[in-house]
Amino acid sequence: MSQPLSIVIALFPGVTHLDFTGPHQVLCRLPGAKVTVASLAGGEIEADGLVFAHLPKLSDIEACDVLIVPGGFGTTEAMGDPDFIAEIRRLADGARYVCSVCTGSLVLGAAGLLKGKRAACHWAWRDQLALFGAIPDPARVARDGRYITGGGVTAGIDFALTLIAELAGDEMAQGIQLAVEYAPAPPFDAGRPETAPAQVLERIAALYGKAMDARIEAAKQAARRCEAAPPPSRRERRSTSPAGG
Repeated sequence: MSQPLSIVIALFPGVTHLDFTGPHQVLCRLPGAKVTVASLAGGEIEADGLVFAHLPKLSDIEACDVLIVPGGFGTTEAMGDPDFIAEIRRLADGARYVCSVCTGSLVLGAAGLLKGKRAACHWAWRDQLALFGAIPDPARVARDGRYITGGGVTAGIDFALTLIAELAGDEMAQGIQLAVEYAPAPPFDAGRPETAPAQVLERIAALYGKAMDARIEAAKQAARRCEAAPPPSRRERRSTSPAGG
């Protein structure tokens, strides 16, 4: 890449840290890339007991080539934060790639960015993408045009390698994969609802179920706001115009 590549990861309170630290670890090794982790208020963000400090404000970032939104239990509040959603829409408008990990795709949906797009999400919340007119995709990484979305939490590493292959080729992605020794061999085949033991799936689903009603209501409210939102971004209008094919 002849020009520096600007990658912005947008955080919010209650974010899951592996959703963004996994991709960050991979993406920061991409030559020529500048990875910035920012939040609405700047300063500090606590994520699962870890504090990330000295964050710039999203409003201080003029533009980026790649926008990434991670997920977490704070997604419910993030979907309803008009200032945060406005910054996501603004940065997405000029980005070459708009991306997410885990329930970050729900935030993209709340920003009105995924209508008619295939998108991945954590398995427990994936169906809620349909509320935003998106097409839920069970893939570990889903690609639809300039939108690249990862599934739950650990899928962020797969997503980051997929993005690097798109930006700099397969060999670069493979080299970084080797450098971080990403060769997963989990001790249990319980990482998907389709393969987890029934009693484990029941217990975890019940755990998520405690927050399900609030998240669904937040998603519905965000979807209603999307219906009254401004038209699609300039990039989206160009991509759907006759000249753009």
